[in-house]
Amino acid sequence: MENSDDNTLKQFLELTYDELEELNLKARAITDAAEAEATHVKYLNNQKHVKAVTVFFSDIEGRLHMLDYDKRFFLKSLDNLTFDGSSIKGLSELHESDLRLSIDWTSFTFLPADVFGSGKVAVFANICNRDMTPYETDFRNQLQTYTRKLYVKDGIVANMAPELEGFLLKGVDAEQCYDSREGFELISTGGYFHSLPLDDLRRFIDATAEAIRAMGFKNEKDHPEVAPSQFEINFSYTEVVRACDQVQLYKLVCRQIATRMGMTATFLPKPIQNINGNGMHTNFSLVKGGKNLFYDPKGENGLSKIGWEFIDRILGRASDLCLIINSSVNSYRRLDPNFEAPNQIKASAIDRGSMIRIPLANQQTARIEIRSVAPDTNPYLALYAILRTGLEDKTPKENGENKRARLRFLPSTITDSIRLFQASTFIDTIIGSSAKEKYLEHKKIVRNRNPRELGTTVKAAEVLYHHEVTNQYLWNKF
Repeated sequence: MENSDDNTLKQFLELTYDELEELNLKARAITDAAEAEATHVKYLNNQKHVKAVTVFFSDIEGRLHMLDYDKRFFLKSLDNLTFDGSSIKGLSELHESDLRLSIDWTSFTFLPADVFGSGKVAVFANICNRDMTPYETDFRNQLQTYTRKLYVKDGIVANMAPELEGFLLKGVDAEQCYDSREGFELISTGGYFHSLPLDDLRRFIDATAEAIRAMGFKNEKDHPEVAPSQFEINFSYTEVVRACDQVQLYKLVCRQIATRMGMTATFLPKPIQNINGNGMHTNFSLVKGGKNLFYDPKGENGLSKIGWEFIDRILGRASDLCLIINSSVNSYRRLDPNFEAPNQIKASAIDRGSMIRIPLANQQTARIEIRSVAPDTNPYLALYAILRTGLEDKTPKENGENKRARLRFLPSTITDSIRLFQASTFIDTIIGSSAKEKYLEHKKIVRNRNPRELGTTVKAAEVLYHHEVTNQYLWNKF
């Protein structure tokens, strides 16, 4: 048996990228939860070459977690999928460690074998208490519940498309090995829209674009970004929960492909001082009965009254929301006006320093672009807070046009942002006081591990204790 080929022994599911794309687009078209469950459970029972189901979920700060269930065990245990939440930041306390997972079958995804391993498919799960009620800091669950109620009550669908930027760095695990005296080493010195066809940056972009296309992302375009070694891959808008799932999968695929190539993909908002940082420009719209509610050809900048009211509410609560959409110490480096930073609390059709931009659009593409969202935010929490603020904030305010014209700025440090977030009673109303306190606790701990002033050098602490980078070993070296 020593010379046997592993492939002849294992025969786990491996599909071509064309086959994967076709299957994923079919799965994506099933939006009814009961139909999705029946379809995919039947598939798993019949498909002998699937060995495991990867289940994804996110913690309060937005870090993605995953575990693999043996397929047979998974199907037998669907009503009792439990995990220990006490070791994951922002989940349960030690005395209430057992939490449950509720599978969202509409998220069923066929995985490329060369990225995730052969014989695996994936689903996202919502986190529940022991009695299957939604867990308070699982904002995927909160967002999905809210959007479903919004559709049932008003027939409104919220759509989102992210423009998610990252940097490609030399070496594997470059973030965990960060030394502020040496900084990060870039893989490319090219510029905007520029790279040689087969250089490392282009090969990485191509490989990632091919993988996410196969996963049903409906790609639009990809290119090197303004800063050297920076990349962006755009995919089409979709319903907000699905879009947030895609944000999490996109970052995971980027990291995995970069690691496979001997490099690191990072989504730190500002890993290198004195060049442009990473953003997650969030393109957002509301649709009802197939009609884009943000579009009005006669409205200011082609935007409807509903669209401008949504913008005014977001601008009015910008300081309250800042800690959610800029959730790390490092993200406040990005809000630097010298590098096209969207730190001005205003809306504009042309000024890219504005927190919100109104892109040139038509009936189909009319939207608002919230430019201040950092790529390391919890996407579910960010979209939940944005959606509820834009639809529900009824606090009397000054005339919207006057407010938009007055120059104001987002907080310049996480310390200021924490203070404003903590004082906001509005945040209590949209995410709950208990979840707010849990979120604050984590932000304060990280803040306290960092120098109070950002300075001109990216500090080791803001990288090593970043919620998407740190691990038990690094955290306990403090």
